[in-house]
Amino acid sequence: MSGCDRRDFLKTAALGAAAMGVAARPAAAARAATGKDAAARRPNLIYVFADQLGYSRCGYAGDEDARTPNLDSLAAQGVNFRQAVSNTPVCAAHRASLLTGKYATSTGMVINELRIRTDHQCVGHVLTRAAYETGYIGKWHLYANELGNHNDPKNSFVPPGPNRLGFDGYWAAYNFHHVYYRAYYHTDSPEKTSYGDGVYEPDGQTDLAIAFLEKAAKSEKPFGLFLSYGTPHDPWSPSNVPATYRKMFQDAALANPPNYKPTNDPYADGWGRLGPEQRKSLASWRRQYYAMTANLDWNLGRLLAAIDKAGLAENTILVFSSDHGEMFGAHGRRAKNIFYEEAARVPLLVRWPGRVPAATVCDASISTVDIMPTLLSLAGLEVPRDVEGMNLAHGALGRTGPEPDAAFLQNNGACAAWRDGHEWRALRDKRYTYAIYRRDRAERLFDNVADPYQMTNLSADPAHKATMDRFRDMLAARMASLNDTFETCTWYRDHWTKDRLILRGAKG
Repeated sequence: MSGCDRRDFLKTAALGAAAMGVAARPAAAARAATGKDAAARRPNLIYVFADQLGYSRCGYAGDEDARTPNLDSLAAQGVNFRQAVSNTPVCAAHRASLLTGKYATSTGMVINELRIRTDHQCVGHVLTRAAYETGYIGKWHLYANELGNHNDPKNSFVPPGPNRLGFDGYWAAYNFHHVYYRAYYHTDSPEKTSYGDGVYEPDGQTDLAIAFLEKAAKSEKPFGLFLSYGTPHDPWSPSNVPATYRKMFQDAALANPPNYKPTNDPYADGWGRLGPEQRKSLASWRRQYYAMTANLDWNLGRLLAAIDKAGLAENTILVFSSDHGEMFGAHGRRAKNIFYEEAARVPLLVRWPGRVPAATVCDASISTVDIMPTLLSLAGLEVPRDVEGMNLAHGALGRTGPEPDAAFLQNNGACAAWRDGHEWRALRDKRYTYAIYRRDRAERLFDNVADPYQMTNLSADPAHKATMDRFRDMLAARMASLNDTFETCTWYRDHWTKDRLILRGAKG
């Protein structure tokens, strides 16, 4: 049964009184501001997601170093799915799962820098069929089929048509980059559009989103807007962060966590390993990361204010999340694509005033594949039959109901390269994380309640034999249901792709 507890939230979350005014906006005022009866329309959907922002780096999650007042207030206005994880904690794989409701082995997006097939039924298709005005702003990362060379328009421009996966309306996006000054986006041509001299990319993207909302508020049509920020993803150089936000953290110590290891994890790929100079830079990296997050939070506040000003709050499902987190030296790793909490656990906040109860925590084992069916169900829209996730709308509404026994996590290779030896599978329920590596069948079991930094592997402990047997059986059943045969990375290359174009997945 779904674990949603309002009192638990009130004990732990910081309530933002000013931002709470958004959720409390009277219905009559909202209708007067829009000039139409919001209750007679399908709800709008705004999905905002960061890149590489872990759950534990947010103020409402208990991070005292974070400066995220708008995120903290948003958490107080709706439901906090605090057990949320990324099924495959890598950028492109997560985005494919988010839009399709399918696992990475089903989409074929097993590593980064692949081009997704266009025959999936995606959230954009559903919105368009339901006469929603769609909008997509920011990073896409589902189109290019070349490793590197990101700024060449053949890789950065996603042409109108099938490759936009149903987002047939407003488009101000790019496939992949993480240079936040002198950044660009594409509309409907390969020509690059600049945000303007000296404009920080998240600031410019928020400007575009606000303009979209102001226009949408004048229309009778509902809308679905996805806003994909690139921050706080590296590079974490001072030149990639606004000075105002750098100064906020310039004196912060931000020491290594208790689970920091001075040697590299032998299972890490080249992106996950740390050299001596990189280890010396960890504190500086964290300062830039927190500064980027503070800027992102400021932009979220701007967006919330614009939603309220336009009278859209009452009839809009607003979501904030992230694709994965960042290790920063924990367990001898940097970056992502690992089952540890720092990489896999992500923020997931849902607000819908009057429908989603405020100040609620839901402990369902939700993961990326569940987000699409949950949001579509909340909005009263069709859920495609081939979706592999579970509808957890009842959890968002504060009700009990079916939920996953555990979230299923996969990693199918190196971050963006066809290299074997880094594959793993994992399960995470409300208490434990269980994982197994492919190359040597080494297992891990962590009690995330008693051992939140996952420093004690319990897999060989006789006292946990029953737990291990339960997870082994559950994993075998879950993999069988998905036709996941746990292959090497290069096997997927040789059997599922050609020139980094995906030809098939686990189910054809």
